[in-house]
Amino acid sequence: MTDSKNGSPLDGVTVSVKGTTSGAITAANGTFKVTVPANGNTLVVSYLGYATQEVNIAGKTTVNVALASTASNISEVVVIGYGSQRVKDATGSVASLSPKNFNKGVISSPEQLLQGRVSGVQVTPASGEPGAGVTINIRGASSIRSNNSPLFVVDGVPLDNGGTSGGLDAGAGTSSAKNPLSFINPSDIENISVLKDASATAIYGSRGANGVVLITTKKGAKGQGIQFSANGSFSTPAKKYDLLNAADFVKYATAAGADGSVINKGGNTNWQDVIFRNSVSQDYNLGYGNAGKSTTYRFNLGYANQQGIVENTSLKRLTGRFNGSQLLFNDKVKIDLNFLASNVKDQFAPITDNAGFEGSLIGAALLANPTYPIKNPDGTYYNNSDGAFRNPANMLDYINDRDKINRYLTNVSGTWNIAKGLSYKANFGYDASKGTRNTFMDARLLGYTGTQSFRNSPGVQQVTGNGRGVVQQLDKRSTVIEHTLTYDRSFGGSNLNVVGGYSYQVFKNFPLNTIYTNQKNKNAYISSVSDFAQQALPSFGDSSRYQLQSFFGRANYNYKEKYYATFTFRADGSDKFGPSNRYGYFPAGALKWRISSESWAPKKVFDDLSLRLNYGQVGSQDGLDPYSYAAVWQAQLNGTNSQINAASPSLKWETTTSYGAGIDFAILGNRVSGSVDYFNRSTTDLLFFQDYPAPSVSPSRWVNLPGKVVNKGVDLGLNIALIQGKRFSWDVAYNATILKNVVKNFGGRIIPTGGVNGQGLSGAYAQQIRDGYPLGEFYMPVFTGFDSNGIATYQNNGLSYLVGSSIPKFTTGLTNNFTFGRWNASFFLNASTGFVIYNNTANAYFLKGSLKNGRNVSYEAATSNENPLNSGSVSTRFLEKGDFLRLTNANIGYTFPTGSLKGIRTLRVSITGQNLFLITNYSGLDPEVNTNKALNNIPSRGFDYTAYPNARTFTLGLNAGF
Repeated sequence: MTDSKNGSPLDGVTVSVKGTTSGAITAANGTFKVTVPANGNTLVVSYLGYATQEVNIAGKTTVNVALASTASNISEVVVIGYGSQRVKDATGSVASLSPKNFNKGVISSPEQLLQGRVSGVQVTPASGEPGAGVTINIRGASSIRSNNSPLFVVDGVPLDNGGTSGGLDAGAGTSSAKNPLSFINPSDIENISVLKDASATAIYGSRGANGVVLITTKKGAKGQGIQFSANGSFSTPAKKYDLLNAADFVKYATAAGADGSVINKGGNTNWQDVIFRNSVSQDYNLGYGNAGKSTTYRFNLGYANQQGIVENTSLKRLTGRFNGSQLLFNDKVKIDLNFLASNVKDQFAPITDNAGFEGSLIGAALLANPTYPIKNPDGTYYNNSDGAFRNPANMLDYINDRDKINRYLTNVSGTWNIAKGLSYKANFGYDASKGTRNTFMDARLLGYTGTQSFRNSPGVQQVTGNGRGVVQQLDKRSTVIEHTLTYDRSFGGSNLNVVGGYSYQVFKNFPLNTIYTNQKNKNAYISSVSDFAQQALPSFGDSSRYQLQSFFGRANYNYKEKYYATFTFRADGSDKFGPSNRYGYFPAGALKWRISSESWAPKKVFDDLSLRLNYGQVGSQDGLDPYSYAAVWQAQLNGTNSQINAASPSLKWETTTSYGAGIDFAILGNRVSGSVDYFNRSTTDLLFFQDYPAPSVSPSRWVNLPGKVVNKGVDLGLNIALIQGKRFSWDVAYNATILKNVVKNFGGRIIPTGGVNGQGLSGAYAQQIRDGYPLGEFYMPVFTGFDSNGIATYQNNGLSYLVGSSIPKFTTGLTNNFTFGRWNASFFLNASTGFVIYNNTANAYFLKGSLKNGRNVSYEAATSNENPLNSGSVSTRFLEKGDFLRLTNANIGYTFPTGSLKGIRTLRVSITGQNLFLITNYSGLDPEVNTNKALNNIPSRGFDYTAYPNARTFTLGLNAGF
């Protein structure tokens, strides 16, 4: 199966035998195999964007089919809000990715599929932990109070970005939330569409303020049959810290003033080897689909077991999905059902974002004296005399932290074709997750001393010698009901599509936390809460409920596929706001002129040339707590009630106004195509949780701040078919984004954020939000070196300056796809420049003074001329450029001929490499990191603090069709 214009093979073409149920799907090299019944004489060949063909096969055993594109310009169809349209008809900025363009290998959540692949979309994982949370920004960050994540819509159901297990501090610090999308099996996904500008996202109103990501899962097709895939992966830490070995530690620590006879315990332990490991992961998927005259269905079953490169970390996911549709009443009614059930089990190591100087697991391994043995001669874990040392092996053995989350996502819709061009659709979606996280801390843990208070409780006794159990239960539910009426008509040279609708969604959240103490048998491992003698405190948790009611409409009009106009309006009502500001009203519009359709256009030069203009407003309530406009009180465990926020009845929607222009082009028979977009987004009425010092009656309340956050820049997407032969093809996809982020009209207000951790750094921070600078701008003294005594010196006697932004100014991605006969390969690189990272790990651990105190450091710190008495205060000494270039994904595969393999229609094997090399001057493990160092209720960005490292992974894959 090939493209009639350039001869390139077509993957995924549906081939069915007319009048029968036999069919097939073409492989990556365009080949297919189909069993033809005796009554079959004709093949029906269909493919998105190409004209359907019927091919007479009477008397033939082989056939070659060349499909013709349905238009001379771009004709790909993309999913948009409440419908779909051809790319060439889109007036807004929309990007679409299919499985061919996804990142491959060990993928735990949908965002990783598109990381680096789409211009204007920045995906930054919190760490390399399996299922780690991800910060995803579309065309910049515009809010100061939330993570600026887009809305995710799966098969028409808008998701609540939650559903993970609790993050309560069980006694060793808090950790970043897990990824709420890890319940979705990436292998189930057929397409991801990214809506970037207001004209594209306005149909979703407030929920689309930060962009929209539409996920469409795989559906059945005629002749699809059975599809099976299996992947086995091997992962290693891509990089480790360059720490002193035992002999060098004694040498440099003694030189720093430590007593060698005291610190040298005679051991030789590489503590990083104790906590890091090589890991093996598995992933299996089985699908079956088919379609008849009126019925389409597909079943999918998936299992993934991703082992982390840190001991005691993993993600196991079991998913089952059914997608089906049924035509009724002479095809006038269509019923669609999409159902997903998933079970996700996480295992956690004690890695936190805000551990004290003893460190969580990684921090403890970094500072651990390498002359300490792991265990004593009697088999117990080694502990030094002062009790401040936390033995990493002891932590791994005696902390059991696991969760289990069951999540169900259901979408049922019915479409009634009332008359020609007029249809009504009712949609019901239900998203429910129930998770339980059990954190059991054994009495034999060393160094976990001191009581801990929960909600002003008298305090729970220390872990060491007693043990502790923390059970966190979280029940989240979301229900959406939508009604839409669509009118689609063509008359003369005009084409009109109008959508109007109503949406109602309710969100419910039921958390419950229970603390247990006094381990019964202090020499036995804890396996359940029954191993504790008592419940330490009454169970507690804050349930919440909020609603969103919306009315929306959109009109798409084009005249002779030459002049286009889109107008959208949505009214959103949320009970997070008071009665006077409950509803927000958000309009948007876009115009497009297809210059190449004009009679005077140089058609020999341009296959497509279009100019787009857009303007729109969208509101946001993201990150806003339920009941934010009202006074809220919380019951404390000591029997008192505390007011956690004061009433703010005048609170109103945060509003983002955006405008932009774009050019779409295609030349040389569509062999070179792309788009260039300019965008400008301004967010006003900034929502902020303002603290008020005593003697204020209430400590804080929600307010709208003056000023605005502006994001402006340019997106570029480019696709080039460099070589398109019958045996060899080479395609290139390139994307790039230039972004400038700045806070304006903020007056004299300054908001500190970005907390820094480490001994002696209590209350320290490293970022500010202020007028004229980007969000995430670092603020600190400028380090100028060490004086002759090894004491740090700073510019202008240590005054603090604004010294750089954590938001990249330039991001880019480059994909090369090759096909040679039955072989195919792809290589993907991505890069970011123009940003800085605060290396909080180095600030907390890699100081000369740590050696004097008997703690390990890096070779760089040990060999510096720093004085051991020098303090490691916050400064540009630990602020580094984060610029990088990474070979993120490489894949090579071979498609076997299946003519002699009875019962096998397609067979392909592949090998994939992830994170194969990284070029950067950053001294930490990886510059793509975002440890949560929130301060003043503002999420941070650009911090690296003992983050879970990224892995280098190799995957062997098998795909077969039957």
